[in-house]
Amino acid sequence: MAEPTHHSPMAQFEIKPLADFHLHGIDLSFTNSALLMVVAVALITLFLTLATRKAATVPNRWQILAEMSYEFVANMVRENVGKDGMKYFPFMFSLFMFLLAANLLGMLPYSFTVTSHIIVTFAMALAIFLAVTAIGFIRHGAHFFALFLPKGTPLWMAPLMIFIEVFAYLARPISLSIRLAANMMAGHTMLKIITGFVIMLGFIGGWLPLAFLVVLNGFEIFVAVLQAYIFSVLVCVYLNDAVNMH
Repeated sequence: MAEPTHHSPMAQFEIKPLADFHLHGIDLSFTNSALLMVVAVALITLFLTLATRKAATVPNRWQILAEMSYEFVANMVRENVGKDGMKYFPFMFSLFMFLLAANLLGMLPYSFTVTSHIIVTFAMALAIFLAVTAIGFIRHGAHFFALFLPKGTPLWMAPLMIFIEVFAYLARPISLSIRLAANMMAGHTMLKIITGFVIMLGFIGGWLPLAFLVVLNGFEIFVAVLQAYIFSVLVCVYLNDAVNMH
């Protein structure tokens, strides 16, 4: 596959090493992708530190934003997993905030969208899938296998239903990761293409594409927030299967 050129819409997704490091033939270089992950974690830490450092009965703007984020994720967990799921709230809050920060950072000019790479989203989805499966077996033991055979299924349909349920269950990390990566990549590619049109047409001929670009940027910010929410909600749904089963 040819390398993306500087002006290619796909060039923005190229992973570039910032500090080369190899260990026994394994490439452990610090890349622009790793840098943006560190920046995302640092910004979240800074935000929560500023919000909680001087907590008051009458909250300031930072505290209001932090409390809104807390309540938003807490309600999401309670609605989709129930009270028993609140023990996993710290993880869900960390997951949502990281995805939100990573998605929004990718909207900055000359930045990098970590969540546009399937290797990143799949690694996250696979780790979550394994953890949720482990939780299911720890809580329910062998009874967790009942998840793959819905109640009331006729005996003659059991083999087919088990096959469908197992296939759907194993496909979870794939669908979860592709959904996020594909949406982020498609949106940023479209932004790059429209930006190229605006530059080629100039100020006079490009005012209409420029107006569309402004609207598209607003829509992409909405998509960035929405995709962080959808990913988190689906993880809550998977947690509900492991905690409460169906």
